[in-house]
Amino acid sequence: MRLARIIACAILVSGIGISQCGAKDGTAESNEWRLGVQAWSFNRFTFVESIEKSKALGLTYIEGYPGQRIGGGIEGKTHHSMDAATRKRVKKMLAKAGIKWVNYGVVGAGNEAGWRKLFEFCKDMEIETITSEPSQDQLDMIEKLCDEFGINLAIHNHPKSSRYWNPDTVLAAVKGRSKRIGACADTGHWARSGLDPIECLRKLEGRIISLHFKDLNVRERKAHDVPWGTGTCNVYGMLAELKRQGFAGVFSVEYEYNWANSVPEIRQCAAYFRLIRAAMDDSGYKPIFKGDLSNATMRKDGWELKDGVLTRKGGKDIWTKGRYGDFILDLDFKCAEKTNSGIFIRCDDIKQWLHTSIEVQVLQGTGSGKHDCGSIYDCLAPAKQMIKKAGEWNHYTIITKGSRIYVVLNGEQVIDMDLDQWTEAHKNPDGSRNKFNIAYKDMARDGFIGFQDHGNPVWYKNIRIKKIEE
Repeated sequence: MRLARIIACAILVSGIGISQCGAKDGTAESNEWRLGVQAWSFNRFTFVESIEKSKALGLTYIEGYPGQRIGGGIEGKTHHSMDAATRKRVKKMLAKAGIKWVNYGVVGAGNEAGWRKLFEFCKDMEIETITSEPSQDQLDMIEKLCDEFGINLAIHNHPKSSRYWNPDTVLAAVKGRSKRIGACADTGHWARSGLDPIECLRKLEGRIISLHFKDLNVRERKAHDVPWGTGTCNVYGMLAELKRQGFAGVFSVEYEYNWANSVPEIRQCAAYFRLIRAAMDDSGYKPIFKGDLSNATMRKDGWELKDGVLTRKGGKDIWTKGRYGDFILDLDFKCAEKTNSGIFIRCDDIKQWLHTSIEVQVLQGTGSGKHDCGSIYDCLAPAKQMIKKAGEWNHYTIITKGSRIYVVLNGEQVIDMDLDQWTEAHKNPDGSRNKFNIAYKDMARDGFIGFQDHGNPVWYKNIRIKKIEE
């Protein structure tokens, strides 16, 4: 679901503008998403090494867990029993690296005295949220400590049949309680438990404080983590749901796979996160066509833009006059029965459009996989059929970044394409044939954007674009 900075005006490594409860102080005052890493991802290494890896990833937040060897010449392990001198050295080390220890867990503390000691430790370390799976009979006492210390308690869900594996149990636990008690939503563990992560997020609306965010290769108990956006958890859909809720808080990358060398994959997670969040941020977009179509190339009177709707009138394709390389294209389209159209991207030569552009298919009805709506025409089939009924508006988000193309259709990512895997003309990586004279890896990485007139009724509206800048 990553670049040092994707959209200069909208996205920062440390924060993205939004707002909701679940903020660092338990109120709606914070207005950012914050991306960090759960140190458990680096549990084969020391806490110092975890901090170094986080810094190398450009992440300024870390969630520590109890029991990791500290390292860096500091004796002991990360734990709320650390003495004052050790805490001081750890805080100095964090400050030097520019990393904030933001959350701590998953941890428990036994009796009230133990919990008070835990809260005192977090207060001293300026930790905002304790991640835990406390027993129900401890919640009254913990609630008082949360309000006393100004620290949140986020109830975590391990897989079925742990205490809080189902969000219904979390909802029951927090009902009527301080907003400082909520959920640490572990999206991967929900999927491992046979639950739909998006539906779980919906249930917990208003009570999500932080996340252990994951994508999995399959939705079953023995699944393993994969880079965000490449698995089965619909990361785009989860982020869209959190945006709808107005969530503000910490996303911890908890990557529980490839333990010895997970940094490249976590970097992919961070890149995808920033890219998709940029797509969801309304700032920075511009209409792709002027109202009079003066910035378009087309046959005279071939298309009409009226009341914000682009309609074909029978004059072949319409193209932008400007070239676009890395961008986010966002639009709605509507088809009649049996409509066939398409959106061309990165076309290097309009006169030779067939062999110098990439087509994102627009089709009402069912094609043959690589010709279905949402496909990269003749090259890659969509992961799911998401087209609506004829006459209904559909929504496309098309993202290009270097060799990568993502297509989101009606809220579901249906294409994750790496052009560099298309190494031969007329041949797809799966061995099937395509019609194109140029291997996609050799295609121009910028070009014109076009909308196809295939002789069938089609309508486009809200066509806007945002360039991705390094």
